[in-house]
Amino acid sequence: MKTKILLIEDDQSLTELIRYNLVQEGFTVVCESDGEEGLYASEETSPDLILLDWMLPNLSGIEICRRIRRNKATQNVPIIMLTARAEETDRVRGLDTGADDYVTKPFSPKELIARIRAVLRRIRPSLTGETLVFDDIILDATSHKVTRGGTSIHLGPTEFKILRYFMESPGRVFSREQLLDNIWGNNIYVESRTVDVHIRRLRKALNIKDSEDVIRTVRSAGYALDKK
Repeated sequence: MKTKILLIEDDQSLTELIRYNLVQEGFTVVCESDGEEGLYASEETSPDLILLDWMLPNLSGIEICRRIRRNKATQNVPIIMLTARAEETDRVRGLDTGADDYVTKPFSPKELIARIRAVLRRIRPSLTGETLVFDDIILDATSHKVTRGGTSIHLGPTEFKILRYFMESPGRVFSREQLLDNIWGNNIYVESRTVDVHIRRLRKALNIKDSEDVIRTVRSAGYALDKK
């Protein structure tokens, strides 16, 4: 799965420049130019990272960042603020609000991409091909191997993708629609109950030797990887 980046920026020329360079580097990019629409997209599109402009129509980048961090569904998504504000007090304010990094305009696409990769390595190591760990579950994204408590777990390709997706954002609740879009792709028609079937298979595979069930079902909302 390609790393998905949500870009919330109202400067159309800058948006196109950033989008073009990110796509060239293999990222999937979702673009929004309005603050309120960007906040909505932060939850609906399930991005792996958000590039967030400080000054936006209808809702400021600072307020968007604050609300993202308050929302359980998005609180773990890394955020890089983009702004023309170069004062130290502004940088500190952005970081204190919950941003993971801060890039001052003007910047080169190469610098921005380097910052993105650095944040992903630090916060979402699975997106750089490394090992993911949640409790006693270990997922090796390179060798496609999963173990729990040292015991090898056999997963089908879809169950592996779902587990990896969950482990990239532990505690975050994903709706069936979000899982369909990110695991199967939004261009493929799959019934939502198909998600339930694969979740049951994943549960059965992980629940070895009376292990704790770490797949949490949230009524009317979806599923999450979480400990009780």
